[in-house]
Amino acid sequence: GRPPAAMERAVVRCVPSEPKLSLRFVLPDGSARHMQRDQAEPLGRALARIATNAAKGHGKAGKKSKKARAEGGAEGEAAVPAVRLFSRDGAAVAEEVPNAAAWEDGAVLHIGDARYRVERNPPALTELRLPRSLLAGFPVCPKVSAEFATPQHCLFRWFREQRPAGGGDAAGEAWVETAAAERVFTPSNALVGLRLKLRCTPGDGEQRYGPAREVESSGPVEAGPGACTFDARHLYTKKVCGHGSVRAVSYNILADTYAQTEFSRTVLYPYCAPYALEIDYRQNLLKKELAGYSADLICLQEVDKSVFVDSLAPALDAFGLEGLFRIKEKQHEGLATFYRRDKFSLLSQHDIAFSEALLSEPLHKELCEQLAKYPLVQEKVLQRSSVLQVSVLQSTTDPSKKLCVANTHLYWHPKGGNIRLIQIAVAMSHIKHVACDLYPNIPVIFCGDFNSTPSSGTYSFISSGGIAEDHEDWVSNGEEEGCSMSLSHPFKLLSACGEPAYTNYVGGFHGCLDYIFIDKNALEVEQVIPLPSHEEITTHQALPSVSHPSDHIALICDLKWK
Repeated sequence: GRPPAAMERAVVRCVPSEPKLSLRFVLPDGSARHMQRDQAEPLGRALARIATNAAKGHGKAGKKSKKARAEGGAEGEAAVPAVRLFSRDGAAVAEEVPNAAAWEDGAVLHIGDARYRVERNPPALTELRLPRSLLAGFPVCPKVSAEFATPQHCLFRWFREQRPAGGGDAAGEAWVETAAAERVFTPSNALVGLRLKLRCTPGDGEQRYGPAREVESSGPVEAGPGACTFDARHLYTKKVCGHGSVRAVSYNILADTYAQTEFSRTVLYPYCAPYALEIDYRQNLLKKELAGYSADLICLQEVDKSVFVDSLAPALDAFGLEGLFRIKEKQHEGLATFYRRDKFSLLSQHDIAFSEALLSEPLHKELCEQLAKYPLVQEKVLQRSSVLQVSVLQSTTDPSKKLCVANTHLYWHPKGGNIRLIQIAVAMSHIKHVACDLYPNIPVIFCGDFNSTPSSGTYSFISSGGIAEDHEDWVSNGEEEGCSMSLSHPFKLLSACGEPAYTNYVGGFHGCLDYIFIDKNALEVEQVIPLPSHEEITTHQALPSVSHPSDHIALICDLKWK
């Protein structure tokens, strides 16, 4: 026989959730074969099918040389090749072994004289995408989805377009490899005007690699805005804090759903350059801002579903953070909580929609009965789609350390103080259920956009543990839509970042609406990262701006266990 050439590949895909196993290989005459066989079928039946399948290929005249036809016998009379499967140790695999067990990685398939090495479930890319907009000085984070592989173990090679020689027209199709070989690439100013290309090879961390895929950027790298409001803050957050500490961030990132309306462009944010309201532009700023905080916990509000799936989750994943998303019913945006993978693992999730929980959970029966006395208020509360995201995390280094991380975005209307009081009452009861009943005495961190200033009933209720039935916020929308009850909760909560002059700064309003509330008994504040200066915030009149991606400002603090 002839000396064996480099062995061909026979790619087998076999997963428990699918009844069939698939097999792909290329016959010596260059024709590709793709077969589906039952996983439980005996190997012998599959091999017989491969033999007749291979013979079919040989019968086609014109596909083969005269010599091959002479060897194969008369025209059209296809010789059925001998087909066998040998395990890695060289023994023939018995014909009664089921397919699922027979086709192991590294086995060798013989079809006549041809030899194929079996690759079972090799790493493969299912999606490789670059963001639509690339800015010099801002991280480019590809979206990588893979099967039998993890983005952490894939290989990345970044290329840039060749500049046309002699100032000619558009750049040709020539690509120059850059020095970058990381998952995240930050283009320099030298690359402005050039497109990028990424070549990614999927890997599984066990030294197995699959076929590479390439993706080119849809447009060139553009010039970035220069200094941003968060640059100075990054000086405080260059490194991830130690294992005894937790860096928490709370940030309303301004949903695209609200930023791009005609009303937003002309009435709410007329001072903001229209391009700076576009989602691709703001995402560039946001990803750089969040990555630079080196946070352990990030609670975001107003997160568009597509922004989470296609942009934030892949980008923050590359920086070591795992993301959880909870949509608001009937809307396109919701809440996201990210936690640092090497510091925390997720024990459980306890998300609720306030209106639904109020109606269906026995926990809120008493409140529900009280609310029923005020049908107008009740109707408003039940119309709202506000949600509460609650995640229980456990420290990876000290399993006795657990955290209850809550995240919410309360009703926005300036006169909706009474509605917010009901929402926060439901939230506190639910958090009590998680942090007192399900996981007795675990510390609480409650982040969010509470749409409540420090002088509000909601802030006072969270901080003091109670609210009187004669508080003015019960009649925030007038007596006829008023209600009144006394509420309490058992926690000792403190606003970790204090009461800044404002966390939201738009043309017609500025005020403190966002907080990171922490459990005073278990946690203390190590440092609060200063907010941008008033001068920085007002450089472009108000927020958002070309140098700040939202109308809110991120709160950041380092906490430590007491």
